[in-house]
Amino acid sequence: MSSNAKKAVLYRIVSDDHICPFGVKSRDLLKRKGYDIEDHKFTSRDETEAFMEEQGVETTPQTFIDGVRIGGYDELADYFDESTGKQTGTTYQPVIAVFATTLLMALAASWAVAGAIVPMTVLVWFVGLSMCMLAILKLRDLFSFTNQFITYDLAGMRWVRYAYIYPFAEALAGIGMIAGILMPLFGAIAFIIGSIGAVSVIKAVYVDKRELKCACVGGGSNVPLGAISLTENLMMVVMGALMVAGIV
Repeated sequence: MSSNAKKAVLYRIVSDDHICPFGVKSRDLLKRKGYDIEDHKFTSRDETEAFMEEQGVETTPQTFIDGVRIGGYDELADYFDESTGKQTGTTYQPVIAVFATTLLMALAASWAVAGAIVPMTVLVWFVGLSMCMLAILKLRDLFSFTNQFITYDLAGMRWVRYAYIYPFAEALAGIGMIAGILMPLFGAIAFIIGSIGAVSVIKAVYVDKRELKCACVGGGSNVPLGAISLTENLMMVVMGALMVAGIV
């Protein structure tokens, strides 16, 4: 080991039943910054608690550089002026991830089936895939989704069971779009739920001026109810109308 190498001392939990993810991230960050690491691994709860009591800290991992305690992973990231990647506050990241992925999926599927990018096919599959993926996110925790949904959706506020039906209807309409079967039926479903959703968002956000979280990607999300939520619903309305009219 070079005497001029940058050195850091890391204390983290690595036991049979738990490997601290922040310890792994701290080690990776130190390695990327060119540090030689003296890696101390706690294999039991007793070892960990003894260390925390000795250092007067409440959490591990703990990193020391040049004999100075930097702290946990968040403090280490701050020390190097690096982002932790942690989501805080409101964010559109989940919705952007869904729409970007489904658009690429639609483009890939069009190329695989037709050997070319067919705009109308891509559009239909994009909307259908987006609806299916959003429905999956809602169905992964239906209880939490409904708790958030019924605070602003006009139909859900009047009839709570609609909130439980909604993600199934969304998935069904999306599957119908992708399959290209019974288009008037599935188009009508998309048009109805999209219209109710659009009116609900307009009333809650633009008329009542309420600051709410959107349940579009499932309950507990930090996606703000607003323009993106309205766009999602208008996509369903437009595509539903085109399907009912037989244009797609």
